[in-house]
Amino acid sequence: MNNLLNKIYKILEEKEERMIEIRRYLHENPELSFYETETAKYIKNFYKDKDCQVKTNVGDGYGIVVDIMGAKPGKTIAIRADFDALPIQEETGLPYASKKKGVMHACGHDAHTAYMLVLAETLIELKDELSGNVRVIHQPAEEVPPGGAKSMVEAGVLDNVDAVLGIHVMSTMPTGNVEYRAGAIQTGRANFKVTLKGKGGHGSMPHIANDTIVAASHFVTAVQTIISRRVNPFDTAVVTIGSFDGVGSANVIKEKVTLEGDVRIMNEEARDVIEKEFTKLLAGISSAFGLEYELDYKNDYPVLVNDYEVTTLVKKSLEENKIAEVKNVLECPKQTPSEDFAYYAQEKPSCFFYVGAYKEGSVMYPHHNPKFNIDEKSILISAKAMATALLECLKENE
Repeated sequence: MNNLLNKIYKILEEKEERMIEIRRYLHENPELSFYETETAKYIKNFYKDKDCQVKTNVGDGYGIVVDIMGAKPGKTIAIRADFDALPIQEETGLPYASKKKGVMHACGHDAHTAYMLVLAETLIELKDELSGNVRVIHQPAEEVPPGGAKSMVEAGVLDNVDAVLGIHVMSTMPTGNVEYRAGAIQTGRANFKVTLKGKGGHGSMPHIANDTIVAASHFVTAVQTIISRRVNPFDTAVVTIGSFDGVGSANVIKEKVTLEGDVRIMNEEARDVIEKEFTKLLAGISSAFGLEYELDYKNDYPVLVNDYEVTTLVKKSLEENKIAEVKNVLECPKQTPSEDFAYYAQEKPSCFFYVGAYKEGSVMYPHHNPKFNIDEKSILISAKAMATALLECLKENE
């Protein structure tokens, strides 16, 4: 196993510049979730004439599945990378900045795809030495509910798979760190849209109108009591009102106000509590103010739960096989963003872990920021870390 892993390391080192070139090409040519037509073509063409099985248009988007069949019998381990971008106007000033107005790879999915393509190519080259099979999942639409993972799972992408591995590069973690955590690691999510309807009127005569802004303001404040008074204090949960559409003239009482926001939870039981209390509170405030309301409340990404056994194998592999570029293998705190890798983890034992991509001495911009960027050394580290974890999971069959 170590001999094969060393061969993979060496080949990946030789292909590091190629990985960076691929990442920069994808960064220049980002595509939004469910519209990644050219990116999907690029990925498909990458595998042309390679000794592997390729399926395209898997799921409801542009999912691509690549099967690499090892020469020796063994487990089947899936490895996943996402490839969609975000509706953000890039402000990095990079020479390879996005060429598309208002669209940017501001979360590192370009790097995920770059390392995954070259790692897959390397595994194909060495498949005669490989025990078991590798299923490479190139997934679209991670950023937009219901997410690309859900329909790919429904399409059977995890059939005959024993475990699933995923990596996310992190601009908030130093380059050289690889971080993991067993159990619940990323939040589940819901999003909502509330429309309150009252009776408009003149600002000087509120008694003959029915003010939706006042009622909505009460709701914005009151909804936070769900977290402080209805959710177990030991559970992580957040309710955010991200949009309050109450724009109008200064002397006009608005007839209608729209609120939008989201919910994050680290325990699926809290999801049900929040939705139930949210609806009760909205109905109560609407009744008290004599308003009508419409509610569109959608639960989407589940809590991402890393399997203890698989995560232990990943940790063990990274600690025992000293990757030259890795300085620290650490247990990380729980992460508050949501991630549709959770759908894979609901079905199969899985581990989603992190590779630091913050260059010491630079300004750190978080994910989804218009100035977001990564230290490109993290791409090679990601490829090596995934190869290390993958071979450890395949080894368990021996």
